Amino acid sequence: MRILMIEDDKDLCHNITLTLEQADCHVDCCHTGRDGLYLAKANTYDAIILDRMLPEMDGMTVLLTLRRQNITTPVILATALDQLRDRVHGLDAGADDYLVKPFAAEELMARLRAVTRRLGNQLLTQKLCFSGLSLEPGERRMEYGSVSVSLSRRESALLEFFLRNPKQTLPRSRILSYVWGSDSEVEEGNLDNYIHFLRRRLKASGAPVHLATVHGIGYRLEENEMM
Repeated sequence: MRILMIEDDKDLCHNITLTLEQADCHVDCCHTGRDGLYLAKANTYDAIILDRMLPEMDGMTVLLTLRRQNITTPVILATALDQLRDRVHGLDAGADDYLVKPFAAEELMARLRAVTRRLGNQLLTQKLCFSGLSLEPGERRMEYGSVSVSLSRRESALLEFFLRNPKQTLPRSRILSYVWGSDSEVEEGNLDNYIHFLRRRLKASGAPVHLATVHGIGYRLEENEMM
């Protein structure tokens, strides 16, 4: 798993990072809300561990901003605030779980497994749509009108990422991380090949969308311009 930990207690951040790395997790750690929001938007994570009380931008503002921008990465709020109203407020704001400090590393790992397991079940069943084009991720089937196309695993993952982020410029690094995994040593040329494959699939389907190249950055799924 790739985890983002946003925590201003540097000692706690260091200790939790060591624990997570022993469980084969890759951890990015930062200490301000503003840096955390930037990383959460710039990269793809399996889960975010978010402190509520942060400098520059508090954790609740970070969480609300992510959800408003349709970033659905599971978030575990980690905080010393343990009143019922605090937990309810955090969950209503879009958190997937709530962990009161101090907490045991074993409990954190269990909660991470739980939120990522729930996300996996949702991803398998959620049908994704954009401009009449749809994808069934669990079945790897792309449809437009009466046209139905079976996709390879990579093609399906690539289209899924674009359909989850339509009209957004996605950096190459984020696409590679989502499709191949954050720890994979894949050559960037592989991404270009699969973009080519997917473009042919989209054109053949007749769907009014295309993958635009954003030079020096990445790609964006767009609707075709009306003639």
